[in-house]
Amino acid sequence: MFKLFYGIIYLLTLLPLRVLYVFSDMIFPLVYHVVRYRRKVVRKNITNSFPTKNSDEIRKIERDFYHFFCDVFIEAMYRVNMKPDEIKRRISFKNVDLVEAIYAQDKSAFLLMAHYGNWEWVSALSLHLPTESPLYGVYKQLRNPDFDTFTYQLRLKYNMGNVEIKDLVRTLLHRSSSGKKGLYAMLGDQRPLGGKGARFVTEFMHQPTAAVVGTEVLARKFDYPVFVLTITRPRRGYYACEINLITDKPRQEEAYFISKKYFEKLQQDIETNPSLWLWSHNRWKQKISL
Repeated sequence: MFKLFYGIIYLLTLLPLRVLYVFSDMIFPLVYHVVRYRRKVVRKNITNSFPTKNSDEIRKIERDFYHFFCDVFIEAMYRVNMKPDEIKRRISFKNVDLVEAIYAQDKSAFLLMAHYGNWEWVSALSLHLPTESPLYGVYKQLRNPDFDTFTYQLRLKYNMGNVEIKDLVRTLLHRSSSGKKGLYAMLGDQRPLGGKGARFVTEFMHQPTAAVVGTEVLARKFDYPVFVLTITRPRRGYYACEINLITDKPRQEEAYFISKKYFEKLQQDIETNPSLWLWSHNRWKQKISL
């Protein structure tokens, strides 16, 4: 079954992206109106996040999200046959020199990201970094071994490395002791396990939100700077990323400073263009209080 899936994806992604967007336009009404993929979760999340918007505005954000969601799926698959030169044209990165400056200090760093824009294409950042000090995507292994291998191999393209979350500390210790540097990309907008018992809760999108603080804990442990990535979408099929420093002295910051700054920046991005965030994730499944 997986071989059939891969064969179809391989053949389809030989087509130009502008042609594949026709498939996205066709899939959108099916996902939105027929399958109704997580419609209740999406509607609830958007409504609670924008309490001042009326029902028409909520529905527009919802429809725009689902259309973009279909685009991201097509774009993610398109990497199967997308050459380095093309992805470098389609996604740009500002302030890469900030990372290089940290490397010059013989340090690694963390890059906080979100399920916003096309986060999968950010693997192309490695094409702008030294080969020996690439971007590492920190991920959680998928249950299906075939799809896990498929996504793993896709993320290896463009010189990006993969680190499974359970191996992260071991990898950081090994590379640090051997003098090897890297930029470790972490998705920080997921719901932590056991949300009600989370040790840090902040107000995010007008709701009390349990926060994943693993990046902050590791930054303090290793004294690694932390950057945050902003993604915009100038037009269909093109993204512009900007890297900004949250702190280069994590041990000197007050508790949860990094997490607070990350969520403040993410909220600004979402409010600027709500359709680019992954609203289908059940982020607020458990009700908690500040």
